[in-house]
Amino acid sequence: VCKREPSIDLLQAFVEHWKGITHYYIESTDENTPAKKTDIPWRLKQMLDILVYEEQQQVAVGEAGPCLEYLLQHKILETLCTLGKAEYPPGMRQQVFQFFSKVLAQVQHPLLHYLSVHRPVQKLLRLGGTAPGSVTEKEEVQFTTVLCSKIQQDPELLAYILEGKKIVGRKKACREPTPLPKDTASHRDKDCSHDGAPARPQLDGEPCGAQALNSHMPAETEELDGGTAESNLITSLLGLCQSKKSRVALKAQENLLLLVSVASPAAATYLVQSSPCCPAIVQHLCQLYRSMPVFLDPADIAALEGISWRLPSAPSDEASFPGKEALAAFLGWFDYCDHLITEAHTVVADALAKAVAEKFFMETLQPQLLHVSEQSILTSTALLTAMLRQLRSPALLQEAVAFLLGTDRQPEAPRDNPHALSAHLIGHCDHLSDEISIATLRLFEELLQKPHEGIIRSLVLRNLEGRPYVAWGSPEPESYEDTLDLEEDPYFTDSFLDSGFQPRAKPRLAPATSYDGKTAVTEIVNSFLCLVPEEAKTSAFLEETGYDTYVHDAYGLNSWVISSGSRVASWGWPLTPTPLDPHEPERPFFEGHFLRVLFDRMSRILDQPYSLNLQVTSVLSRLALFPHPHIHEYLLDPYISLAPGCRSLFSVLVRVIGDLMQRIQRVPQFPGKLLLVRKQLTGQAPGEQLDHQTLLQGVVVLEEFCKELAAIAFVKFPPHDPRQNLSPAPEGQV
Repeated sequence: VCKREPSIDLLQAFVEHWKGITHYYIESTDENTPAKKTDIPWRLKQMLDILVYEEQQQVAVGEAGPCLEYLLQHKILETLCTLGKAEYPPGMRQQVFQFFSKVLAQVQHPLLHYLSVHRPVQKLLRLGGTAPGSVTEKEEVQFTTVLCSKIQQDPELLAYILEGKKIVGRKKACREPTPLPKDTASHRDKDCSHDGAPARPQLDGEPCGAQALNSHMPAETEELDGGTAESNLITSLLGLCQSKKSRVALKAQENLLLLVSVASPAAATYLVQSSPCCPAIVQHLCQLYRSMPVFLDPADIAALEGISWRLPSAPSDEASFPGKEALAAFLGWFDYCDHLITEAHTVVADALAKAVAEKFFMETLQPQLLHVSEQSILTSTALLTAMLRQLRSPALLQEAVAFLLGTDRQPEAPRDNPHALSAHLIGHCDHLSDEISIATLRLFEELLQKPHEGIIRSLVLRNLEGRPYVAWGSPEPESYEDTLDLEEDPYFTDSFLDSGFQPRAKPRLAPATSYDGKTAVTEIVNSFLCLVPEEAKTSAFLEETGYDTYVHDAYGLNSWVISSGSRVASWGWPLTPTPLDPHEPERPFFEGHFLRVLFDRMSRILDQPYSLNLQVTSVLSRLALFPHPHIHEYLLDPYISLAPGCRSLFSVLVRVIGDLMQRIQRVPQFPGKLLLVRKQLTGQAPGEQLDHQTLLQGVVVLEEFCKELAAIAFVKFPPHDPRQNLSPAPEGQV
């Protein structure tokens, strides 16, 4: 008996405090006094303290004490929710949110399994977030934090919380005494009247109390949100994610992240199939994309780096530009979607990635990429590049690759019908607008840095399978191009040969070639370093970037390619080229649409703007770094025996050099002008306009590109590599 007396005293105190709250509504006549200036907050705190203390004194674990029984049986939470909706006295909704949050967080008993708890919880969720900038945002986010924490502890609660009024509205819920996942209390809720309809909230059985309350609040209905079945924890969190208060938005995003990462497969499946989670997240992404101004400068987009969902706004000290805030908000939410997909349960991650692909990539972004307007193409391409730069999740990367490049991995043909978007984007690399070409080349360079084998396979490797670029039955190569007699090529005229350019393609300098088709790395390096004739070289005069600097840079890039996420190791690439099969039917070689555009651009390096040339050579260098033997052979081995009608990167460069040697003779004072242009490009001379400036800038890029290719070849297969069959380098070369 002595042990029960404190409980009886606690219950009496608990009831007295609740009656004190109800009496306020009976006695009060002032509707303007804020709730925090009444005794309601104090009484709610006393009720909470009593519940917590009672639980601490309980001997039987998991058993509801008398005060908790009273709270559940008299539907106190239901009534408080109704008072919160009435917002009387002013600020009552905040008090209700705080009380709910503290009760759920501090009472260890699993309350959310009770109908008299989870129903008002759902109603309270629908009360919050009615308008942006709600005064209860802080309390709402605390409330959702507690709910998400409880769901993480018990994923079974997810479906129960999200289902909302679909449970409340079922009359059979009253006919079936235990419609809950589990009955953990020592009693059953008496939430329904005998006719099966939900009972009206009563204040301790006092008719006058109920009447007094009803005079201050809207008519209570079974569905507070007017029947919209999607108003629940998910939509509440998404609404809070859009708060102007950064702390509220960040906490809501963390809560949503917690929710999608629940470990239970059943809960994850329910989240995907029976909640608005994925569509709502992607819908907000599309809205943010459409809210950006159409006049965004691609340079501003490219410069805005470091946008994170945890800190979506760029540092304030950076230069501002029109549309910066909208751009930062979009990139921040895209980064958040990517993070969600990375952290979410596999079921949720795959569904969300597919939703992003269908609703955002296909329906929203693709029309802009295919638009005829130059501004639309430029802006959407720059935005896509920025998104790829931030993309980390494998599931979303897979969807992005399929969207951009399609899924076909068969060798291409010159007149085939490729993936529509891929064909357009590759075509944009050779667009009439140099700006579009540069922007699209940047997009592909960013794409090539992603850890996905399908990218390089789709763009290059599928066309090199079987090595159809190699001449069948040809002898060991004796020149840069076995099928091309340089003396008979129109570029290599007598005047060209007399001008001092002597190709090293002589039998006496034939490289050592091993049985697997690889040329000694020293020969490759020397071939690229000696390709540009001395009269077209200027870097030595300024003691600038030498070959050794490119080697250092190439080491860094090559180690990144090989080690980043152990990407290449998992792709199962061979170490040596595939042996040629004499029984295999010969097929005509086509380098593919992507390499064809790059080679075409490279062949016009002497006639293109400097910035465009830099971007073309940057993409080709990125391709050459991939450690696949066919890529190395086709892009970096000058001595392969090319099949009739084929071209390689080196053969394109040879023709460019031939064209250059003819043009040099038509430019007065060529060495001096070339040196001046290099000084201008490095900021060592004023940028005055010169005759033949495009040509001279192209020569500078050409010289640097050849040094870069030599360095890449050296780093990929260094001289000590046992796979190389080395021959001594000609004296004075390397």
